[in-house]
Amino acid sequence: METQIGATYFLNYKHPCFQAFLEPVIHLGNTKSFALAYYTFVRDYFLYDPYHLDLRPEALQASHIVGKKRAWCVEKAIVFAAGLRAVGIPARLGYAIVENHIGVERLTRILQTPKIVFHGYVDVYLSDDQKWTKATPAFDSRVCKMSGVEPLQWDGQNDSLFQAYVGSSQFMEYHHDYGVFSDVPIQLMHREMRAHYPQLFDGTTPNSKQFSFYFDEKLSL
Repeated sequence: METQIGATYFLNYKHPCFQAFLEPVIHLGNTKSFALAYYTFVRDYFLYDPYHLDLRPEALQASHIVGKKRAWCVEKAIVFAAGLRAVGIPARLGYAIVENHIGVERLTRILQTPKIVFHGYVDVYLSDDQKWTKATPAFDSRVCKMSGVEPLQWDGQNDSLFQAYVGSSQFMEYHHDYGVFSDVPIQLMHREMRAHYPQLFDGTTPNSKQFSFYFDEKLSL
């Protein structure tokens, strides 16, 4: 468990900027009540934005992410895991290939595939229940309202990975799970995203106000 509660390069929860971010919820302590409240806090603090992706290591540090108002699933998972570790709750980062079926037409055109590679979630160990459960604070309540779905809840006892259906329509499905990691597997992330989205790495998709993508060339080779 020691490797699941320590600070890392990416989960740098001891940084003053991150400590300030925790202030509204830190009074709840290191209990299940903190974990549940912090999940909702992270989910709704950032507007979910998959159109501005930055894979550079310095951009994926928790202390950097909390200075933003918009974040994608990988960033939100980092902030959630870092906050849990900050109060002694073991947390691991998980990644998967998923496919959304509602409200992603523009993203699909940009990525040239309906599959979202390295969708982020968090694996959490709560001593109250003595088991690991998965939580996904990606889609905030505002985005969910626009998509006509209920925000994803997490009770700390059961895995909460996706809204499977909206009425009779499928919302999300998982195609592949990379597993869980003690820290961000930054090289694997670069390699996998380059394999699935080569156009983002070869310069044929220019950055703009509508979409931007940054990466570390050395890590994607």
